[in-house]
Amino acid sequence: MDSREGARRAGVPLPPALAEPVVPVRPGWTTLLFLTNLGLWLAIYAPIQVLLPRQAALLDAADKEVVFGTVTGAGALVALVANPAIGLLSDRTSSRFGRRHPWTVAGALLGACGLGILSLAGDVVVMTLGWCLVQAGLGGMLATLTAALPDRVPVRQRARVGGFVGISQMLGTVAGAVLVTVVVTSLSGGYLACAFVVLTGAVVFAVRTPDAVLPRAFRPAGRWWTAIAGLWVSPRRQPDFAWAWGCHFLIGLGNALGTLYLLFFLGDAVRHPDPDTGLLVLMGLYGAALTVGALVTGRLSDSSGLRKPYVLVSCGLMATAALLLVVSQTWTAALVAAPLLGVGFGTYWAVALAILTQVLPAAADRGKDLGVVNVANALPQVVAPLLATVILARTGGYPGLFTASAAATLCAGVLITRVRSVR
Repeated sequence: MDSREGARRAGVPLPPALAEPVVPVRPGWTTLLFLTNLGLWLAIYAPIQVLLPRQAALLDAADKEVVFGTVTGAGALVALVANPAIGLLSDRTSSRFGRRHPWTVAGALLGACGLGILSLAGDVVVMTLGWCLVQAGLGGMLATLTAALPDRVPVRQRARVGGFVGISQMLGTVAGAVLVTVVVTSLSGGYLACAFVVLTGAVVFAVRTPDAVLPRAFRPAGRWWTAIAGLWVSPRRQPDFAWAWGCHFLIGLGNALGTLYLLFFLGDAVRHPDPDTGLLVLMGLYGAALTVGALVTGRLSDSSGLRKPYVLVSCGLMATAALLLVVSQTWTAALVAAPLLGVGFGTYWAVALAILTQVLPAAADRGKDLGVVNVANALPQVVAPLLATVILARTGGYPGLFTASAAATLCAGVLITRVRSVR
């Protein structure tokens, strides 16, 4: 029997690091979490959407899709390991600076180093190494920032705060595109600007927000390397967690299939005269719609206590946006699909983190289990490039890709109906 179970049986209250939060978080805390997540997603998506494709074309114009898919796939594999591993380590950290903050800053620093290497990369091998370091650092940072939600936010407030986290992901995409196509136009300068933003956000969040200290007496028993087996969460014992994870993965897969090759789609299929500018316009429309969807849904969901109906609505909207591009691969269709996808994704993210944090197996393992959840964010980046390569080659192009995106999203809606402990 470990110290946590002993304390429970003896009636000793759990420390704040393990207790269920009951005090609502203040707007200032939410704002700092939002800005830090914004910097995190900017540093991930500016390279994925603009810098890495551009660099792949410079290094090997004939096989740019293969280079891009190889680099992003390798990085995503690293993130698959980093997310739950850093989450597990943060669960077991008893630093006087808190459980999560030391890993948040360390992850941002490692990610910034990887971005620096990318700014100097002159071949595919160095490019792959740099992106793997970025994914290792920022994947770990994502695990600790996600854990802040169940660590600090009461259940009745999670959809609203989760909505802001979802908005930060979208705005990170838009702000990243602006940063590296308008503000800083050079390839190396774009990578360094991303590094500065993510590192600054992590340091400010760690300095300006509290992070509960885990007393050593309440640390899980055993060495950290013996806890690796605990990364596995049994679907048989935790079915709601498994269904919610599966839904989150399929949403990520559908989104990756629909957006990963968007810059190439605008140039090769739509024949847009300026794909970079076109991407910026679409991201702006997408972002505005996502913000509205997340803010409205977050408030409605927290007020009603309902989560699953909003996921079903979001799946329908996102699938419709993808199918629109199957029917018509034109600039007009893209202008309609972008805000439709944005409303759907905003609606989903407003309730996604609320659902996922409500089905976590144990408070003591929040970081590790949310790291496992974040694998659902990273795994599509491994699967999507491989799947997209096959789809583009075997189905004749982008209609097949967007059909697959719609199918994955609709399947996600089916899985969420199997979750029983959340309405």
